[in-house]
Amino acid sequence: MSEPLLKVKNLRQHFKISRSFTVKAVEGVSFEVYAGETYGLVGESGSGKTTIGRSIIRLYDPTDGEIFFDGKKILGKLDDATEKMLRQNMQMIFQDPMSSLNPRKKIGDIIAEGLDIHGLCGTKEERKARVGAILKKVGLSPAHAERYPQQFSGGQRQRVGIARALIMNPKLIIADECISALDVSIQAQVVNLMKDIQAETKCAYLFIAHDLSMVKYISDRIGVLHKGRLVETGLTREIFSNPVHPYTRSLLSAVPQPNPVVERRRHLVSFDSDNVGGDGEIVRVSATHSVLENF
Repeated sequence: MSEPLLKVKNLRQHFKISRSFTVKAVEGVSFEVYAGETYGLVGESGSGKTTIGRSIIRLYDPTDGEIFFDGKKILGKLDDATEKMLRQNMQMIFQDPMSSLNPRKKIGDIIAEGLDIHGLCGTKEERKARVGAILKKVGLSPAHAERYPQQFSGGQRQRVGIARALIMNPKLIIADECISALDVSIQAQVVNLMKDIQAETKCAYLFIAHDLSMVKYISDRIGVLHKGRLVETGLTREIFSNPVHPYTRSLLSAVPQPNPVVERRRHLVSFDSDNVGGDGEIVRVSATHSVLENF
């Protein structure tokens, strides 16, 4: 197997609230993302999914651990060349499509902001052409570049967020709950759009979500988070067909079934996190499936 595009090792992210209290949002998480694949991070609200994504892209300064992107270490103070490489090749799609867009800027200026910062367009005509092309790619019209975010629906605003990430031709896109605020029909459109774009550009996704059915549809591999720890990871089919950790089984048992006969017989699997031992170490179960030790 080739070298991973993103390698996260023992990532810790702590937030000091007061002199005597520190929130340990992420505690010793390790995983890898390879070029052209989609790695899904799932877990309940507050499990640390968004914090991991923000730490990787350096919106937060990680407390401890190692992060390698495209063969370069991106933890600690970055030199100018490494920071420029990171900003050009790693992008993020945020959860709320409205709060992540500046309401005082036109869509064209929002999408082209990265191009302007890095000086990737020599002329205004080239800039306009690239913005129009990326808008077409995400299912919008080049004429929409002259509108403001509040003139769009939620699904359209999320497409603008995707366009803003894609225009830099990144190698990795961190999609942080990018469909949770959308209607179910719009969710399907956005996810299918992301899959089509991935097939065309060969970019990798770190897909953060709590909707297991959507994660199953889009992801090649899955990592299950619980209280800031990665408790199980493996191929999507392995996680769904043979969940090993009790917390994973509890999550999967809560997924509604479209068959009313099966749904009436469905039993929820309870999970008591206070009885889970171990120190968060991952042990190898198979070549592609790992689970928390001493559960």
